[in-house]
Amino acid sequence: MDAPVSATADRYINRELSLLEFNRRVLDQAHDTQTPLLERLRFLCISSTNLDEFFEIRVASLKQRHESGAPAAGPDSMTPRAVLETVRRQCLSLVGKQYALLNDVLLPQLAAEGIRFSRREDWNAEQKKWLNGFFLREIVPVLTPLTLDPSRPFPRILNKSLNFIVRLNGKDAFGRRRHRAIVQAPRSLPRIIRLPEKLAERGGEHYVFLSSIIHSHVGELFPGMDVDGCYQFRVTRNSNLYVDDEEVDDLVRALEGELAASRYGEAVRLEVSQNCPADLCDFLLDHFALDRTDMFAVDGPVNLNRLATICETAQRPELCFPTFTPGVPVELKSGENIFTVLRKQNVLLHHPYQSFTPVIDFIATAAADPEVLAIKQTLYRSGADSPIVDRLVEAARAGKEVTVIIELMARFDEAANIALANRLQEAGAHVVYGLVGYKTHAKMAMVVRREQGRIVRYVHLATGIYHPGTARLYTDYGFMSSNRKLGEDVHRVFMQLTSLTATGALDRVLTAPFSLFAALRERIRNETRNARDGLDARIIAKVNALVEPQIIELLYEASAAGVRIDLIVRGICSLRPGVAGLSENIRIRSIVGRFLEHSRVYYFLNGGNEEFFCSSADWMDRNFFRRTELCFPIRQRPLKERLRRDLQLFLEDNCQAWALRGDGRYERLSPGDGPRLSAQAALLAELATGSQGEPAQEMQPATQRGTH
Repeated sequence: MDAPVSATADRYINRELSLLEFNRRVLDQAHDTQTPLLERLRFLCISSTNLDEFFEIRVASLKQRHESGAPAAGPDSMTPRAVLETVRRQCLSLVGKQYALLNDVLLPQLAAEGIRFSRREDWNAEQKKWLNGFFLREIVPVLTPLTLDPSRPFPRILNKSLNFIVRLNGKDAFGRRRHRAIVQAPRSLPRIIRLPEKLAERGGEHYVFLSSIIHSHVGELFPGMDVDGCYQFRVTRNSNLYVDDEEVDDLVRALEGELAASRYGEAVRLEVSQNCPADLCDFLLDHFALDRTDMFAVDGPVNLNRLATICETAQRPELCFPTFTPGVPVELKSGENIFTVLRKQNVLLHHPYQSFTPVIDFIATAAADPEVLAIKQTLYRSGADSPIVDRLVEAARAGKEVTVIIELMARFDEAANIALANRLQEAGAHVVYGLVGYKTHAKMAMVVRREQGRIVRYVHLATGIYHPGTARLYTDYGFMSSNRKLGEDVHRVFMQLTSLTATGALDRVLTAPFSLFAALRERIRNETRNARDGLDARIIAKVNALVEPQIIELLYEASAAGVRIDLIVRGICSLRPGVAGLSENIRIRSIVGRFLEHSRVYYFLNGGNEEFFCSSADWMDRNFFRRTELCFPIRQRPLKERLRRDLQLFLEDNCQAWALRGDGRYERLSPGDGPRLSAQAALLAELATGSQGEPAQEMQPATQRGTH
C-alpha cells in the first residue's frame, strides 16, 4: 500500500479554509432570491449546522495541535496557529452575515408572508396571558435554576445546549446575598413555540422563541430576588471520539462510554447574546478556559439551526421547493421480478431524481424469495428504523444467511449504529463491525440465489448510503447487476471484510486501501503519456473533496503535459487551478443547489477507449489509505452515455456553479444574457418524469462554458 507524501506549500489551498469557503457557498443559497423563502431559511440553518461541526471537529483538532506544539498538518504548511487566526477572522464575518441575513431579510420577508416571530415587547395582553400559562404548565416543571455559590459550583453544560446566565441582586431564603445563576433549557423543550391561531394577530402563523419566554419569566424562578439581566449562551465542545480500537476488548462498550463523555468534551467556542455584559462574558470564558478569540456575540438566537423546524411545521408549500415524484427506470416498470430484470440487463439509478424504492425492493424480494440463500450488506449511516434494516431482519428471521458489516464509528451516528447492530443481532443476523483502523465506507449489497442448480450473485453497488431519507436529499448513483465477474469480485470483498484474508486479483472492482489509489495514479499517468504523445487526453472527476497530495501533484503534471482536466468538487479542494506554469489546463467548479451533491464519478478518455467509474471514495488521504472503499466500472454503452450526459450538465451549469480560482476564492457563475442551465433542475425534469434526454456528444473544457 502506498503512503501519503508532502509537497510544496504554495501549491495547495488549506483544507480548513477551503471548508469555510464551502459554507459560504451554502450561505449564498440563503441569499439567493431565486430560492423559495422557506428553503432560504433552511440553507441558513444548514450553514449554522455546518459551522457547528466545523468547530466540533476541525477547530477542536487545530486547537489540540496548537497547544501541543505540533507542526503544520497539511501540505500547505500553515501552522495551526496561523490557521486558527484566519479561521477566527473568517468565521466572525460569516456569523455576522448569517444574523444580518436573518434579521434584515428573512424575518421581514417571512412576516410579509404571514410567518411572524413575536418579540417580547410586541406581545399583547392575551398573548402574555397564554404564554405565562405555557411557561408555568410546560416549562417550569422541567427547569432547574441553579444559583451559584461555593457549595453549588457551575453546572456541567451539555454540548450545544441552550443556557442562560442570570445576574441576581438580593438575598436568598437563607439570608445570603446572591449574584449569579444558571438556567439550562432541557432538550425536551421545543425551541420554537407556535401561538394558537386565535392569538395570531393579522392571521398567519405566529411563533415565539423559547428563549424569549424564559427571558420574560425568569424572575419567577428566583422569588425574593431581583433579576438584573438574563442572557443566552451556548458552548460548543470537542466532539472527536478517542477510542483506541486496537487496545479495547469490546469496541461497542468503549464507544458507548466515549459517546457519553463527548457530550462534555473540552470547550472550543462560546456563543453569547450580543447584549451580554463584558463581566459576565469574562466569567463564562474563564469557566470554560476560553479567551476572547473563542467568543462570538450574536444578534439573535444562539442556535440558528433550530429555525429549521419552521420549514417543516409551516404549512406553506408555495414557499418551498416544488414537490416531485422520483422516476423509475423503464426496465423496472414491467412488474417483473427484480432478479428477472437483472438477468437481462444492468440498471443504473440516479437518486433523488430516480426512486430509492428499487433498492428497498431488491432486499425485500430477496428476504421473501425461497431461492435466496444469503444476503450480505454494508451499512454506514442507515438508522435503526430503516426499511432496509426491516427487510434484513425479516430475512434473518426467515432463516436466510444474513451478514451485515456495520461501521460503528460513522461520525455523529455512532449511537444509531449501535442500536442498529443490536437489532440485527437479536434477529439472528451475523453482525461484523468495521475493520480496526480502517473505517468501512464501501456501499454494497449482494444477494446469493440458487437458480437451476447453480449459484447466481446479484449486487447493488452505490456511491451513497442505504438510507431512504438521504436518498431524497443527496445525489448518488446506485448500480444493480447480475454480472458474474462483478459478483465474484464483490463476494471476495465481503470475504475480506469478514475474514480479513486477501482478495486475490479482482477483475472489475477497485478497492481501498489496496488497489484504488494505484489504479487512479496509473490512469492519470496514462492520460499524461497520451498528451505527451500528441493524443487527445481528458480527465473528469466529480467528488466531494480533493486533498490527497500525490493525486494533486499528478494532476499538476498532467496539466503541464496538456491533459484537459475538469474537476467538479463540492466541498474541500486543496488543488489550485488555472495557475500559470502549474495548472493552466485544470478547471474546478462546485455545484451547490437544492440537493447535496454526493455522487463520485471518475472519467478517463484513455486514448478513445473511455473509462467511467462510480465510487464511494473521495480523493482524500483517508479514503485511499484509512478506509475500505469500493470503485466499480460502468461499461455498458447506454449507461456510459447516461453518465456522460450527467457530467456534461454539471460542466455546463451556469446557475448553481461556482468556479474556483487559483487564490482559493470561488466566484459564482452566471448565465448573463444567455440561456440558464441548472444541472439539478434539468435532471429533475428528465429523470423524475422518466425522460432521459439526448446523450451528450462531447464534454467541453471549462474555458468554453458560461460567463462569470
